[in-house]
Amino acid sequence: MSKTESVARPKEETVAIQDGIAVGLSAAAYGVSYGALAVAAGLDVWQTCVMSLLMFTGGSQFALIGVLATGGAAAGPTAIASAAILGVRNGIYGIRMAPIIGGRWWLRALAAHVTIDETTAVSTGQPTLRSQRIGFWTTAVTVYLGWNLTSLIGALIGDLLGDPRQWGLDAAAAAAFLGLLWPRLRQRQTIAVASAAAVVALVLTPVVLPGLPVLIAGLVAVVVGAFNWFDSAPKKGAA
Repeated sequence: MSKTESVARPKEETVAIQDGIAVGLSAAAYGVSYGALAVAAGLDVWQTCVMSLLMFTGGSQFALIGVLATGGAAAGPTAIASAAILGVRNGIYGIRMAPIIGGRWWLRALAAHVTIDETTAVSTGQPTLRSQRIGFWTTAVTVYLGWNLTSLIGALIGDLLGDPRQWGLDAAAAAAFLGLLWPRLRQRQTIAVASAAAVVALVLTPVVLPGLPVLIAGLVAVVVGAFNWFDSAPKKGAA
């Protein structure tokens, strides 16, 4: 038994590191698109980079520059509100990640800054507490360094890149997240939760303020998951 555990543990940690690096690099490629679009929306290189360093939540950053691109400086308050709404999900992730991170207050504070879609997904997808922590920090370091570097590159090349969407960079992070989610869709209840949330998000995206579709879809997922309507597992005491 001890020999099996000694072999299995390094393997789990290796998988966590591999997942973290793979997802981190995918998200980093997404940063090129952000940098180019931010400059196109009217930000300069320094503003673009400082936002990545301090804000560091890709969805909120895209929401902000998306509103600025259509409304200019006058749309600043709306842009900030949109980014803040979308950033609320990171606080929800923080509730889930707090017991995994543990440690002293300064470690939790540092972890809060890098608790995003990718770090949460990689961490919660690991089987043990140690591999969850390794997955979290590996992803965090890879994404943070990579995202800020590619944000700078995207901002510098700006117009030379053209429309970043033609390179498919706007879909890189979403594809990485889907790759993590897909193997976990094995039970009817899990499929139902994911499907309900996805449908709600797709329907609401064209008609409501940016950020709201994610939050509403999250609430739908909680409701569907809490009632456990599609769980086929037999109840305790059943024959």
